[in-house]
Amino acid sequence: MADTVGLKRSMGLMSGLSLVIGTVIGSGVFFKQASVLGQAGSSTMGLLAWTLGGIITLAAGLTIAEVAARLPKAGGLYSYIESIYGPTAGFLTGWMQVVVYAPAVIASIGGYAAYLTANFLGWSLGTARWITVAYVLLVMSLNLLENRVTSAFQVITTSIKLIPIIVLVVYGLFFGQTNALGQTVNQLSQSAHGGMGMAILGTLFAYDGWILLGNIAEELKNPERDMPRAIIFGLTTIVLAYVGVTYATYRTLPAAEIIHLQNNTTFAMATQAFGDLGGRALSIAIIVSMWGTLNGKMIAFPRMAYAMAKDGLFPKYLSHLNQRSQEPVYATITVAAMAIFINVFTNSADRLSDIAIFTIWVFYTAAFFGIFILRKQKEQAHFLEKDTKGVLFVTPLYPLVPLIAIGGALFVLGSTLITDFTGVLISLVLVGLGLPVYYYYRRQKNG
Repeated sequence: MADTVGLKRSMGLMSGLSLVIGTVIGSGVFFKQASVLGQAGSSTMGLLAWTLGGIITLAAGLTIAEVAARLPKAGGLYSYIESIYGPTAGFLTGWMQVVVYAPAVIASIGGYAAYLTANFLGWSLGTARWITVAYVLLVMSLNLLENRVTSAFQVITTSIKLIPIIVLVVYGLFFGQTNALGQTVNQLSQSAHGGMGMAILGTLFAYDGWILLGNIAEELKNPERDMPRAIIFGLTTIVLAYVGVTYATYRTLPAAEIIHLQNNTTFAMATQAFGDLGGRALSIAIIVSMWGTLNGKMIAFPRMAYAMAKDGLFPKYLSHLNQRSQEPVYATITVAAMAIFINVFTNSADRLSDIAIFTIWVFYTAAFFGIFILRKQKEQAHFLEKDTKGVLFVTPLYPLVPLIAIGGALFVLGSTLITDFTGVLISLVLVGLGLPVYYYYRRQKNG
């Protein structure tokens, strides 16, 4: 019997904003400083890399904001690609994200939070694998409740994760004693040969994840209005946070020390500012930050599985909504189970998520081109009429902004092709494996 309930429209702008910020800001802002600096070659170029990465991300966000406003339904990127390019392309988008990327990235995030937790508590690192399972089960359980519970958790964790960012920025600006700009590191790091291109690439991966907001479109009270606002305000906050933390770090620690400290850079900065207590407090804040990121992924990815199952392209049980909570409980449990499987039985979560990034950016690029297609569709006159009434969001500085987004996306794809050709091939094979699955479900649907 078909479900008689639909996704509950109870999330407002604050929930959407928290999902964007909370899903993107995890550990990257704290642990990418040394690698980006080393690749860029100097503190000036390092700060420029974070800024340019932010500009590309904002252009991408402004472009997708219009696409999302025109296509405000559950499924996010899957729904956009399916609506613009047809069901085959849409299925492959969702297939890669739900079957490969989602469980891998959830296992990876949970594993990193577990690693930090084991270190903080002084436990054996062998316990991290089981702490990961506990974290995934905890967040999964939250997501089986009404979406107001998970959205409240997202708001709380996002608020907490912004505290250390604000503290570090203020400390660096007002108490830092180092010249933030002009320090070179070419002789200090073997990674400096990567160049500016690889530095920007590193920041773009740190900025990634905001597009998952589209997966909860059918649960937003006013998606046409709130999705563009959440994307734009959220990304602006993230860019300011990343650039601010970077500048503060350069003001606090010499470039040579940042390269030497590597992943411990931010901890050293916090310890220098507030002693051992400050370092431990930052550890707690980062763990909470990772909880929020994990929750954001657990909110978003099952909605994509739900949307695809509802379209008859995934097992039907994934489209089931709980009568009471109106949540896609089976989709949530399935995604969590796949993440736990990867965590317990393999050590490849990070590698799988890295491999899937290439394919995801292929579909990002297609979505960016989609704005041109949508504006030329037969319903263009209707869209423009709504635009003039202020109902839809319109990308500013069109077509310049979408072209910047496309340029950034092509840069990611080209860089990945050069630096990880094997990963690209594996990624394409994983996508290809989805084709027989798609044709099977299409026959089932049409039969």
